[in-house]
Amino acid sequence: MRKKSLVSLLLAASLAAGALFGCGAGGKDSAKSGQSSEAAQSSEKTEAGSSEDLGTPLADVRVRQALAYAIDMDTIVDSIFEGKAEVAKSFTAPGDWLNANLPEYKYDPEKAKELLKEANWPADYTLDVVYYYDDQQTVDLMTIIGQYWQEVGVKAKFRKLEGDLASQLWVPPTDKEKGPSVVKWDLAYAAVAALAESEFYNRFASTASNNSTVPKQEGLDELIAESNATMDTDAQKKAFAKIQEFIAEKVLAMPLYHQVCFIYTSNKLDTAGTKFGNDQFSYEKNILDWKIDRDDKTLYTNGGPEEFFWYPMVNPGYMISTELVFDKLINADSSLTPTDGMLAESYTVSEDNKTIEFVLKDGLKWHDDEALTAEDVKFTLELMLKTPGTNAVASDVVKAIKGSADFVEGKTDSLEGIVVDGNKITVNFDTVSANALAVFSQWPILPKHCLENANPETLQQDQFWQKPIGSGPYKVDEVVLNNYATLKRWDGYYKKGSGNVDTVYMFASGENDGNLVKNAGAGKIDYAWSKSTEDAKAIEAMDSMKVTSANIRYTRCFYINQFPHEANIK
Repeated sequence: MRKKSLVSLLLAASLAAGALFGCGAGGKDSAKSGQSSEAAQSSEKTEAGSSEDLGTPLADVRVRQALAYAIDMDTIVDSIFEGKAEVAKSFTAPGDWLNANLPEYKYDPEKAKELLKEANWPADYTLDVVYYYDDQQTVDLMTIIGQYWQEVGVKAKFRKLEGDLASQLWVPPTDKEKGPSVVKWDLAYAAVAALAESEFYNRFASTASNNSTVPKQEGLDELIAESNATMDTDAQKKAFAKIQEFIAEKVLAMPLYHQVCFIYTSNKLDTAGTKFGNDQFSYEKNILDWKIDRDDKTLYTNGGPEEFFWYPMVNPGYMISTELVFDKLINADSSLTPTDGMLAESYTVSEDNKTIEFVLKDGLKWHDDEALTAEDVKFTLELMLKTPGTNAVASDVVKAIKGSADFVEGKTDSLEGIVVDGNKITVNFDTVSANALAVFSQWPILPKHCLENANPETLQQDQFWQKPIGSGPYKVDEVVLNNYATLKRWDGYYKKGSGNVDTVYMFASGENDGNLVKNAGAGKIDYAWSKSTEDAKAIEAMDSMKVTSANIRYTRCFYINQFPHEANIK
């Protein structure tokens, strides 16, 4: 199917009264992959049985494979997303963490029909497919996928969920092996945005509190436990590769596409060979080496404070100001893999993965010239435990520190698992916290002397966030809330760099900047990022701007309900 065919199909088809109507869509033969991997083919012969015996036709792996083979995601990405997304073969985005040898389900409607015939697909069954997004792009996508399925003999109706989504989507059955299902749908179109790979895969464990779709799988719980049993990045990658293969072979869920982020740079900016990555989080950009071709040595960007500078507990990479004003203990590369020290001169992980020792650099200071010490690190970790709404990954890490429960309950005044000895700080965990290094590469250290009297319950409202003091390469200079703010290169930083950016001028904006395109067109954006394909298309057309796409851990998918349940549409 070519783009013109998809556009015509969208004009002809609609979601009317929650149902899909319209004629089947044609396909392009060149998109066929021929066969899946040997492992995937062998799994077609397992989990077989009648729909009645299995409790749902979706419990048959051949049906799940057929639904995947029936969708031409390459054409959908080229057409609906105009090439500004990445076809997914796993929840993991392309890059260092992706298993390159996964079975793929390239568009092959004949293979889909063959599998459905083998599985005795019940012709009178109508898939109940739910989604929760309001945008037209989602409606278009659901319409096209429904047409693809109709072409291979599968009927589907689509409906948008309203109200309490968590209770409608993620409640697991009491019996994690036999069900029956608590949720009332066959497939759910959803998304996962992740800092760490575990956020994609822990939910497939039989004990996961949000596993509403996958019965206990022999061997999968053990693989997931293996991925959570180490802080070693290479060992984690190997463990996640096994999980990716398991999920792909059995099609326990159906990843569709990865959203990408778009990084915008002007022709006045030289980023010194920086490898761009997921700008939703922090990674080493070497901004002190950047050069700007402006007489005033000012770099223009967005993300300035509207009501306040955003505090980092929920999302440490929400705004570039957090990355420039505050330092972390360690760095991360563009794939968000933890690397070398930042505030820490060095760090060591114990053999049992339950202790991390950080040695801070000598002579560290805050922007107000106060000394930055290991006590600030201890204070920050304790504050993260007390602050409501701390990001789930970070919260899980600090809760794993020895004595965290007693500290939160007020039984102790300090966190037992954190030991300070001069510029050395040791963090002791009760259990292995696999994402600890990822968290220490993202969450900045905060100044105790400025925030020790702040109320953790209302931390964002503290006066500190009107003009925060940090330890990063740039310090807050001038602030006009809801208008602009400037950051000045800080002479007291431990690195000097070879670049010339003295001032960072930030237009006030939230994550979605309605003035981004206008400011870029006026020559007032040198660096920015967004996830908006509309912004990317508009800025791409500007001679003065360059658009670079980067993979991020953000995957749209179908969760497939394999627990026994009655047909919801009769």
